[in-house]
Amino acid sequence: MKISDKEIPHPIHPQHKLKLEYTEIPFTCDGCKEAGIGLKYSCHQFDLHKACAEPPLVINNSFYRKCTFEFHHHPPGEERRICDACRKEVLGFVYHCKRCGFDLHPCCGNLPQVLDDGEHNLYLCVKLSGACHKCGGKGPGWAYRSRCKTYNLHLSCVKELLVESWEAMYLQVDKNKVREMQTRIPSLKGTLANHHGNGGIRGGKVRKCCRMAGGAIRIIVSAILGDPTSIIAAVVGGFISK
Repeated sequence: MKISDKEIPHPIHPQHKLKLEYTEIPFTCDGCKEAGIGLKYSCHQFDLHKACAEPPLVINNSFYRKCTFEFHHHPPGEERRICDACRKEVLGFVYHCKRCGFDLHPCCGNLPQVLDDGEHNLYLCVKLSGACHKCGGKGPGWAYRSRCKTYNLHLSCVKELLVESWEAMYLQVDKNKVREMQTRIPSLKGTLANHHGNGGIRGGKVRKCCRMAGGAIRIIVSAILGDPTSIIAAVVGGFISK
């Protein structure tokens, strides 16, 4: 991948200019405090998602048509703030609607409405009508679903899979956690197979849906990490399934 030599200053790290880089190793963004992969602005001691390094000062979102989201370097106010997309705590950079009180992590606010996993389209929705294939619930928080509505994943559930996998592989946590993670994705595929088995669909349809599960998780994770590209999806698939 060809990367430009562009360097930018940033007000929260005035010591060094930041250079656009590409990495296949997950990092923690020093802006929003969320995980990242792929393109980032970086120096030897500081990393930013591309979306956090060059954020629009104001964004709008089709799910909240009455809202105007303004960019903040720190969560506004004294109360604990939660991202209304992924339901995770806001610890750094955030888009905040002063009128309605909604908050979005920068990468969440930039999530594509439609993701193509190479075989199917996945559609971003503000609330699931069917059960999430990880938690089994229809609770609040954004999710991606297939057109047929038989495959659903909350952003929060995908983030949990990602963080657990990242900790197991890169932070050398308890090896039992590694073995637990190795069963997580196949178990999700099994859920899909059982779902279709109960409906009398066999063979090729089940295998096709199970392939969709793996592809969907890879592309959703790469979008959450700030780089929804096929290259990063393949990398993400590697470290989630190990």
